[in-house]
Amino acid sequence: MTDGSIRNPVLPGFHPDPSILRVGDDYYLATSTFEWYPGVRLHHSKDLVHWRPLGGALDSVRLLDMTGNPDSGGVWAPCLSYVDGLFHLVFTDVKSYSGFWDTPNYLVTAPSIEGPWSAPVALHAQGFDPSMFHDDATGQSWLLSNRTDWRPGHAWANGIIAQRYDRDLRQLVGDPVDVYTGTAAGMTEGPHVYRRDGWYYLVTAEGGTEWFHQATVARSRDVLGPYESDPAGPLITAVHRPDLMLQKAGHGSLVETPDGEWFFAHLAGRPLSPRGRCVLGRETAIQRVTWTDDGWPRIDGGVPHDVVDGPALPAHPWPDEPETDDFTGALLGPQWSTLRRPATSNWVSTHARPGHVRIHGGRSPGALSGESLVGRRVQHARATFEATVEFAPVHFQQLAGITAYYNSRNWFLLRVGYDETDGPFVDVLSSDRGRVTAHGPAVPVDGPVRLRLDLDGGVLRASYGDVEWGPFDASILSDEYAQESDNGVPRAWGFTGAFFGLWVQDMTGGGLPADFSAATYKPQP
Repeated sequence: MTDGSIRNPVLPGFHPDPSILRVGDDYYLATSTFEWYPGVRLHHSKDLVHWRPLGGALDSVRLLDMTGNPDSGGVWAPCLSYVDGLFHLVFTDVKSYSGFWDTPNYLVTAPSIEGPWSAPVALHAQGFDPSMFHDDATGQSWLLSNRTDWRPGHAWANGIIAQRYDRDLRQLVGDPVDVYTGTAAGMTEGPHVYRRDGWYYLVTAEGGTEWFHQATVARSRDVLGPYESDPAGPLITAVHRPDLMLQKAGHGSLVETPDGEWFFAHLAGRPLSPRGRCVLGRETAIQRVTWTDDGWPRIDGGVPHDVVDGPALPAHPWPDEPETDDFTGALLGPQWSTLRRPATSNWVSTHARPGHVRIHGGRSPGALSGESLVGRRVQHARATFEATVEFAPVHFQQLAGITAYYNSRNWFLLRVGYDETDGPFVDVLSSDRGRVTAHGPAVPVDGPVRLRLDLDGGVLRASYGDVEWGPFDASILSDEYAQESDNGVPRAWGFTGAFFGLWVQDMTGGGLPADFSAATYKPQP
């Protein structure tokens, strides 16, 4: 048996919008990845307590092309389901959210959670946060999503729609049906449907994905409604409890164990201070669910809990991830992600030099395509990241190093650069909402360098040998700071979280490579 404890968040760091699924004795979590490859991050558990990363499902341009996607565009709120011996994965690839909405939705299927995944089936583009419900009472499948509206004076999210999906034809049939307008909390999105005791339960996210976030439950005797909202209010929210460790509780999905225990996987954030900035982004937590005699789901107190009684399942821990990656595998490990393009051999390789990852220089941060950044999620409020870098620049447009990164406009780079007079050097570049600053001193170098970043809550320091840069304001690497707007129209949204990474730029177009070795991520007490 487990020790009875689910310790939240179960997926720390950037793991939002969890879709949880049980197939037999296995549990899977799919989370949003936005502009990071592989698209749709997957985790696996046997006991809901211990989780291991499987990497991402959408690992090629054939499955997902994010060229030019905006910051916090890309893959939003996937849903994982299982029917006919196949995993079904639906997702949105958001191309635009500024004024207009371009939200094409797709379906891929696979006989195994590890693939291979089929060519994407194009669904509608009328909204985002798609989910698929397979009704065992009728044998029919339904695609649900919110509906977006770009028109001035109209709510951008105006309810939940459902449309039948024909699994034999592999296409949508009929017209979308409006099934739920939501509650007064507004901004209704993230729908998931479940059938229990003759009722159809619709779980949605409402109130926006910030401090007023919540999960709402409604039910109906018909999958297409009308749905009655739970008269007791939200299933979960932290809106009235700024003292709780877990904030922003909302968007999530339900799962039932073989013994009839129910749990709710949901997103949450851990701010640096009450209602402060969340450098780690939106994370995944799990809560225990009970049912009232009249058939409504309940979470104790309707609030997120740090520690939860786990299910009556045998404990199944996984091996710990090594702190240091020596890049001895044929591919990058599942802890690594790449920005807007898959890790193909034309720009990143663990074969070119044993014990190293070779990254060819890519475009600048503002290009929104062709960047050469290999990153991993920051999962602890206090952590260090180190790597040895070998790089021989001959032009000021060539730079390589280790980064603390949020998006194209907010980052820090401890880099090896080049000066026409002094040659190669190490210093720090930062970008604060697009304002790039060089921070001295510039230290001359020749040969390999061991670079280090130290994160301590909202403070970042960089070091090379005995030289230190900082302290810097790490809270700019947060959802709250990344969000920018012009007169209420979003210019940039912040839906991801902080990354540590290996970054190489060569704006000459020559693709000068850098070799990285012994990349070490270490939590600090």
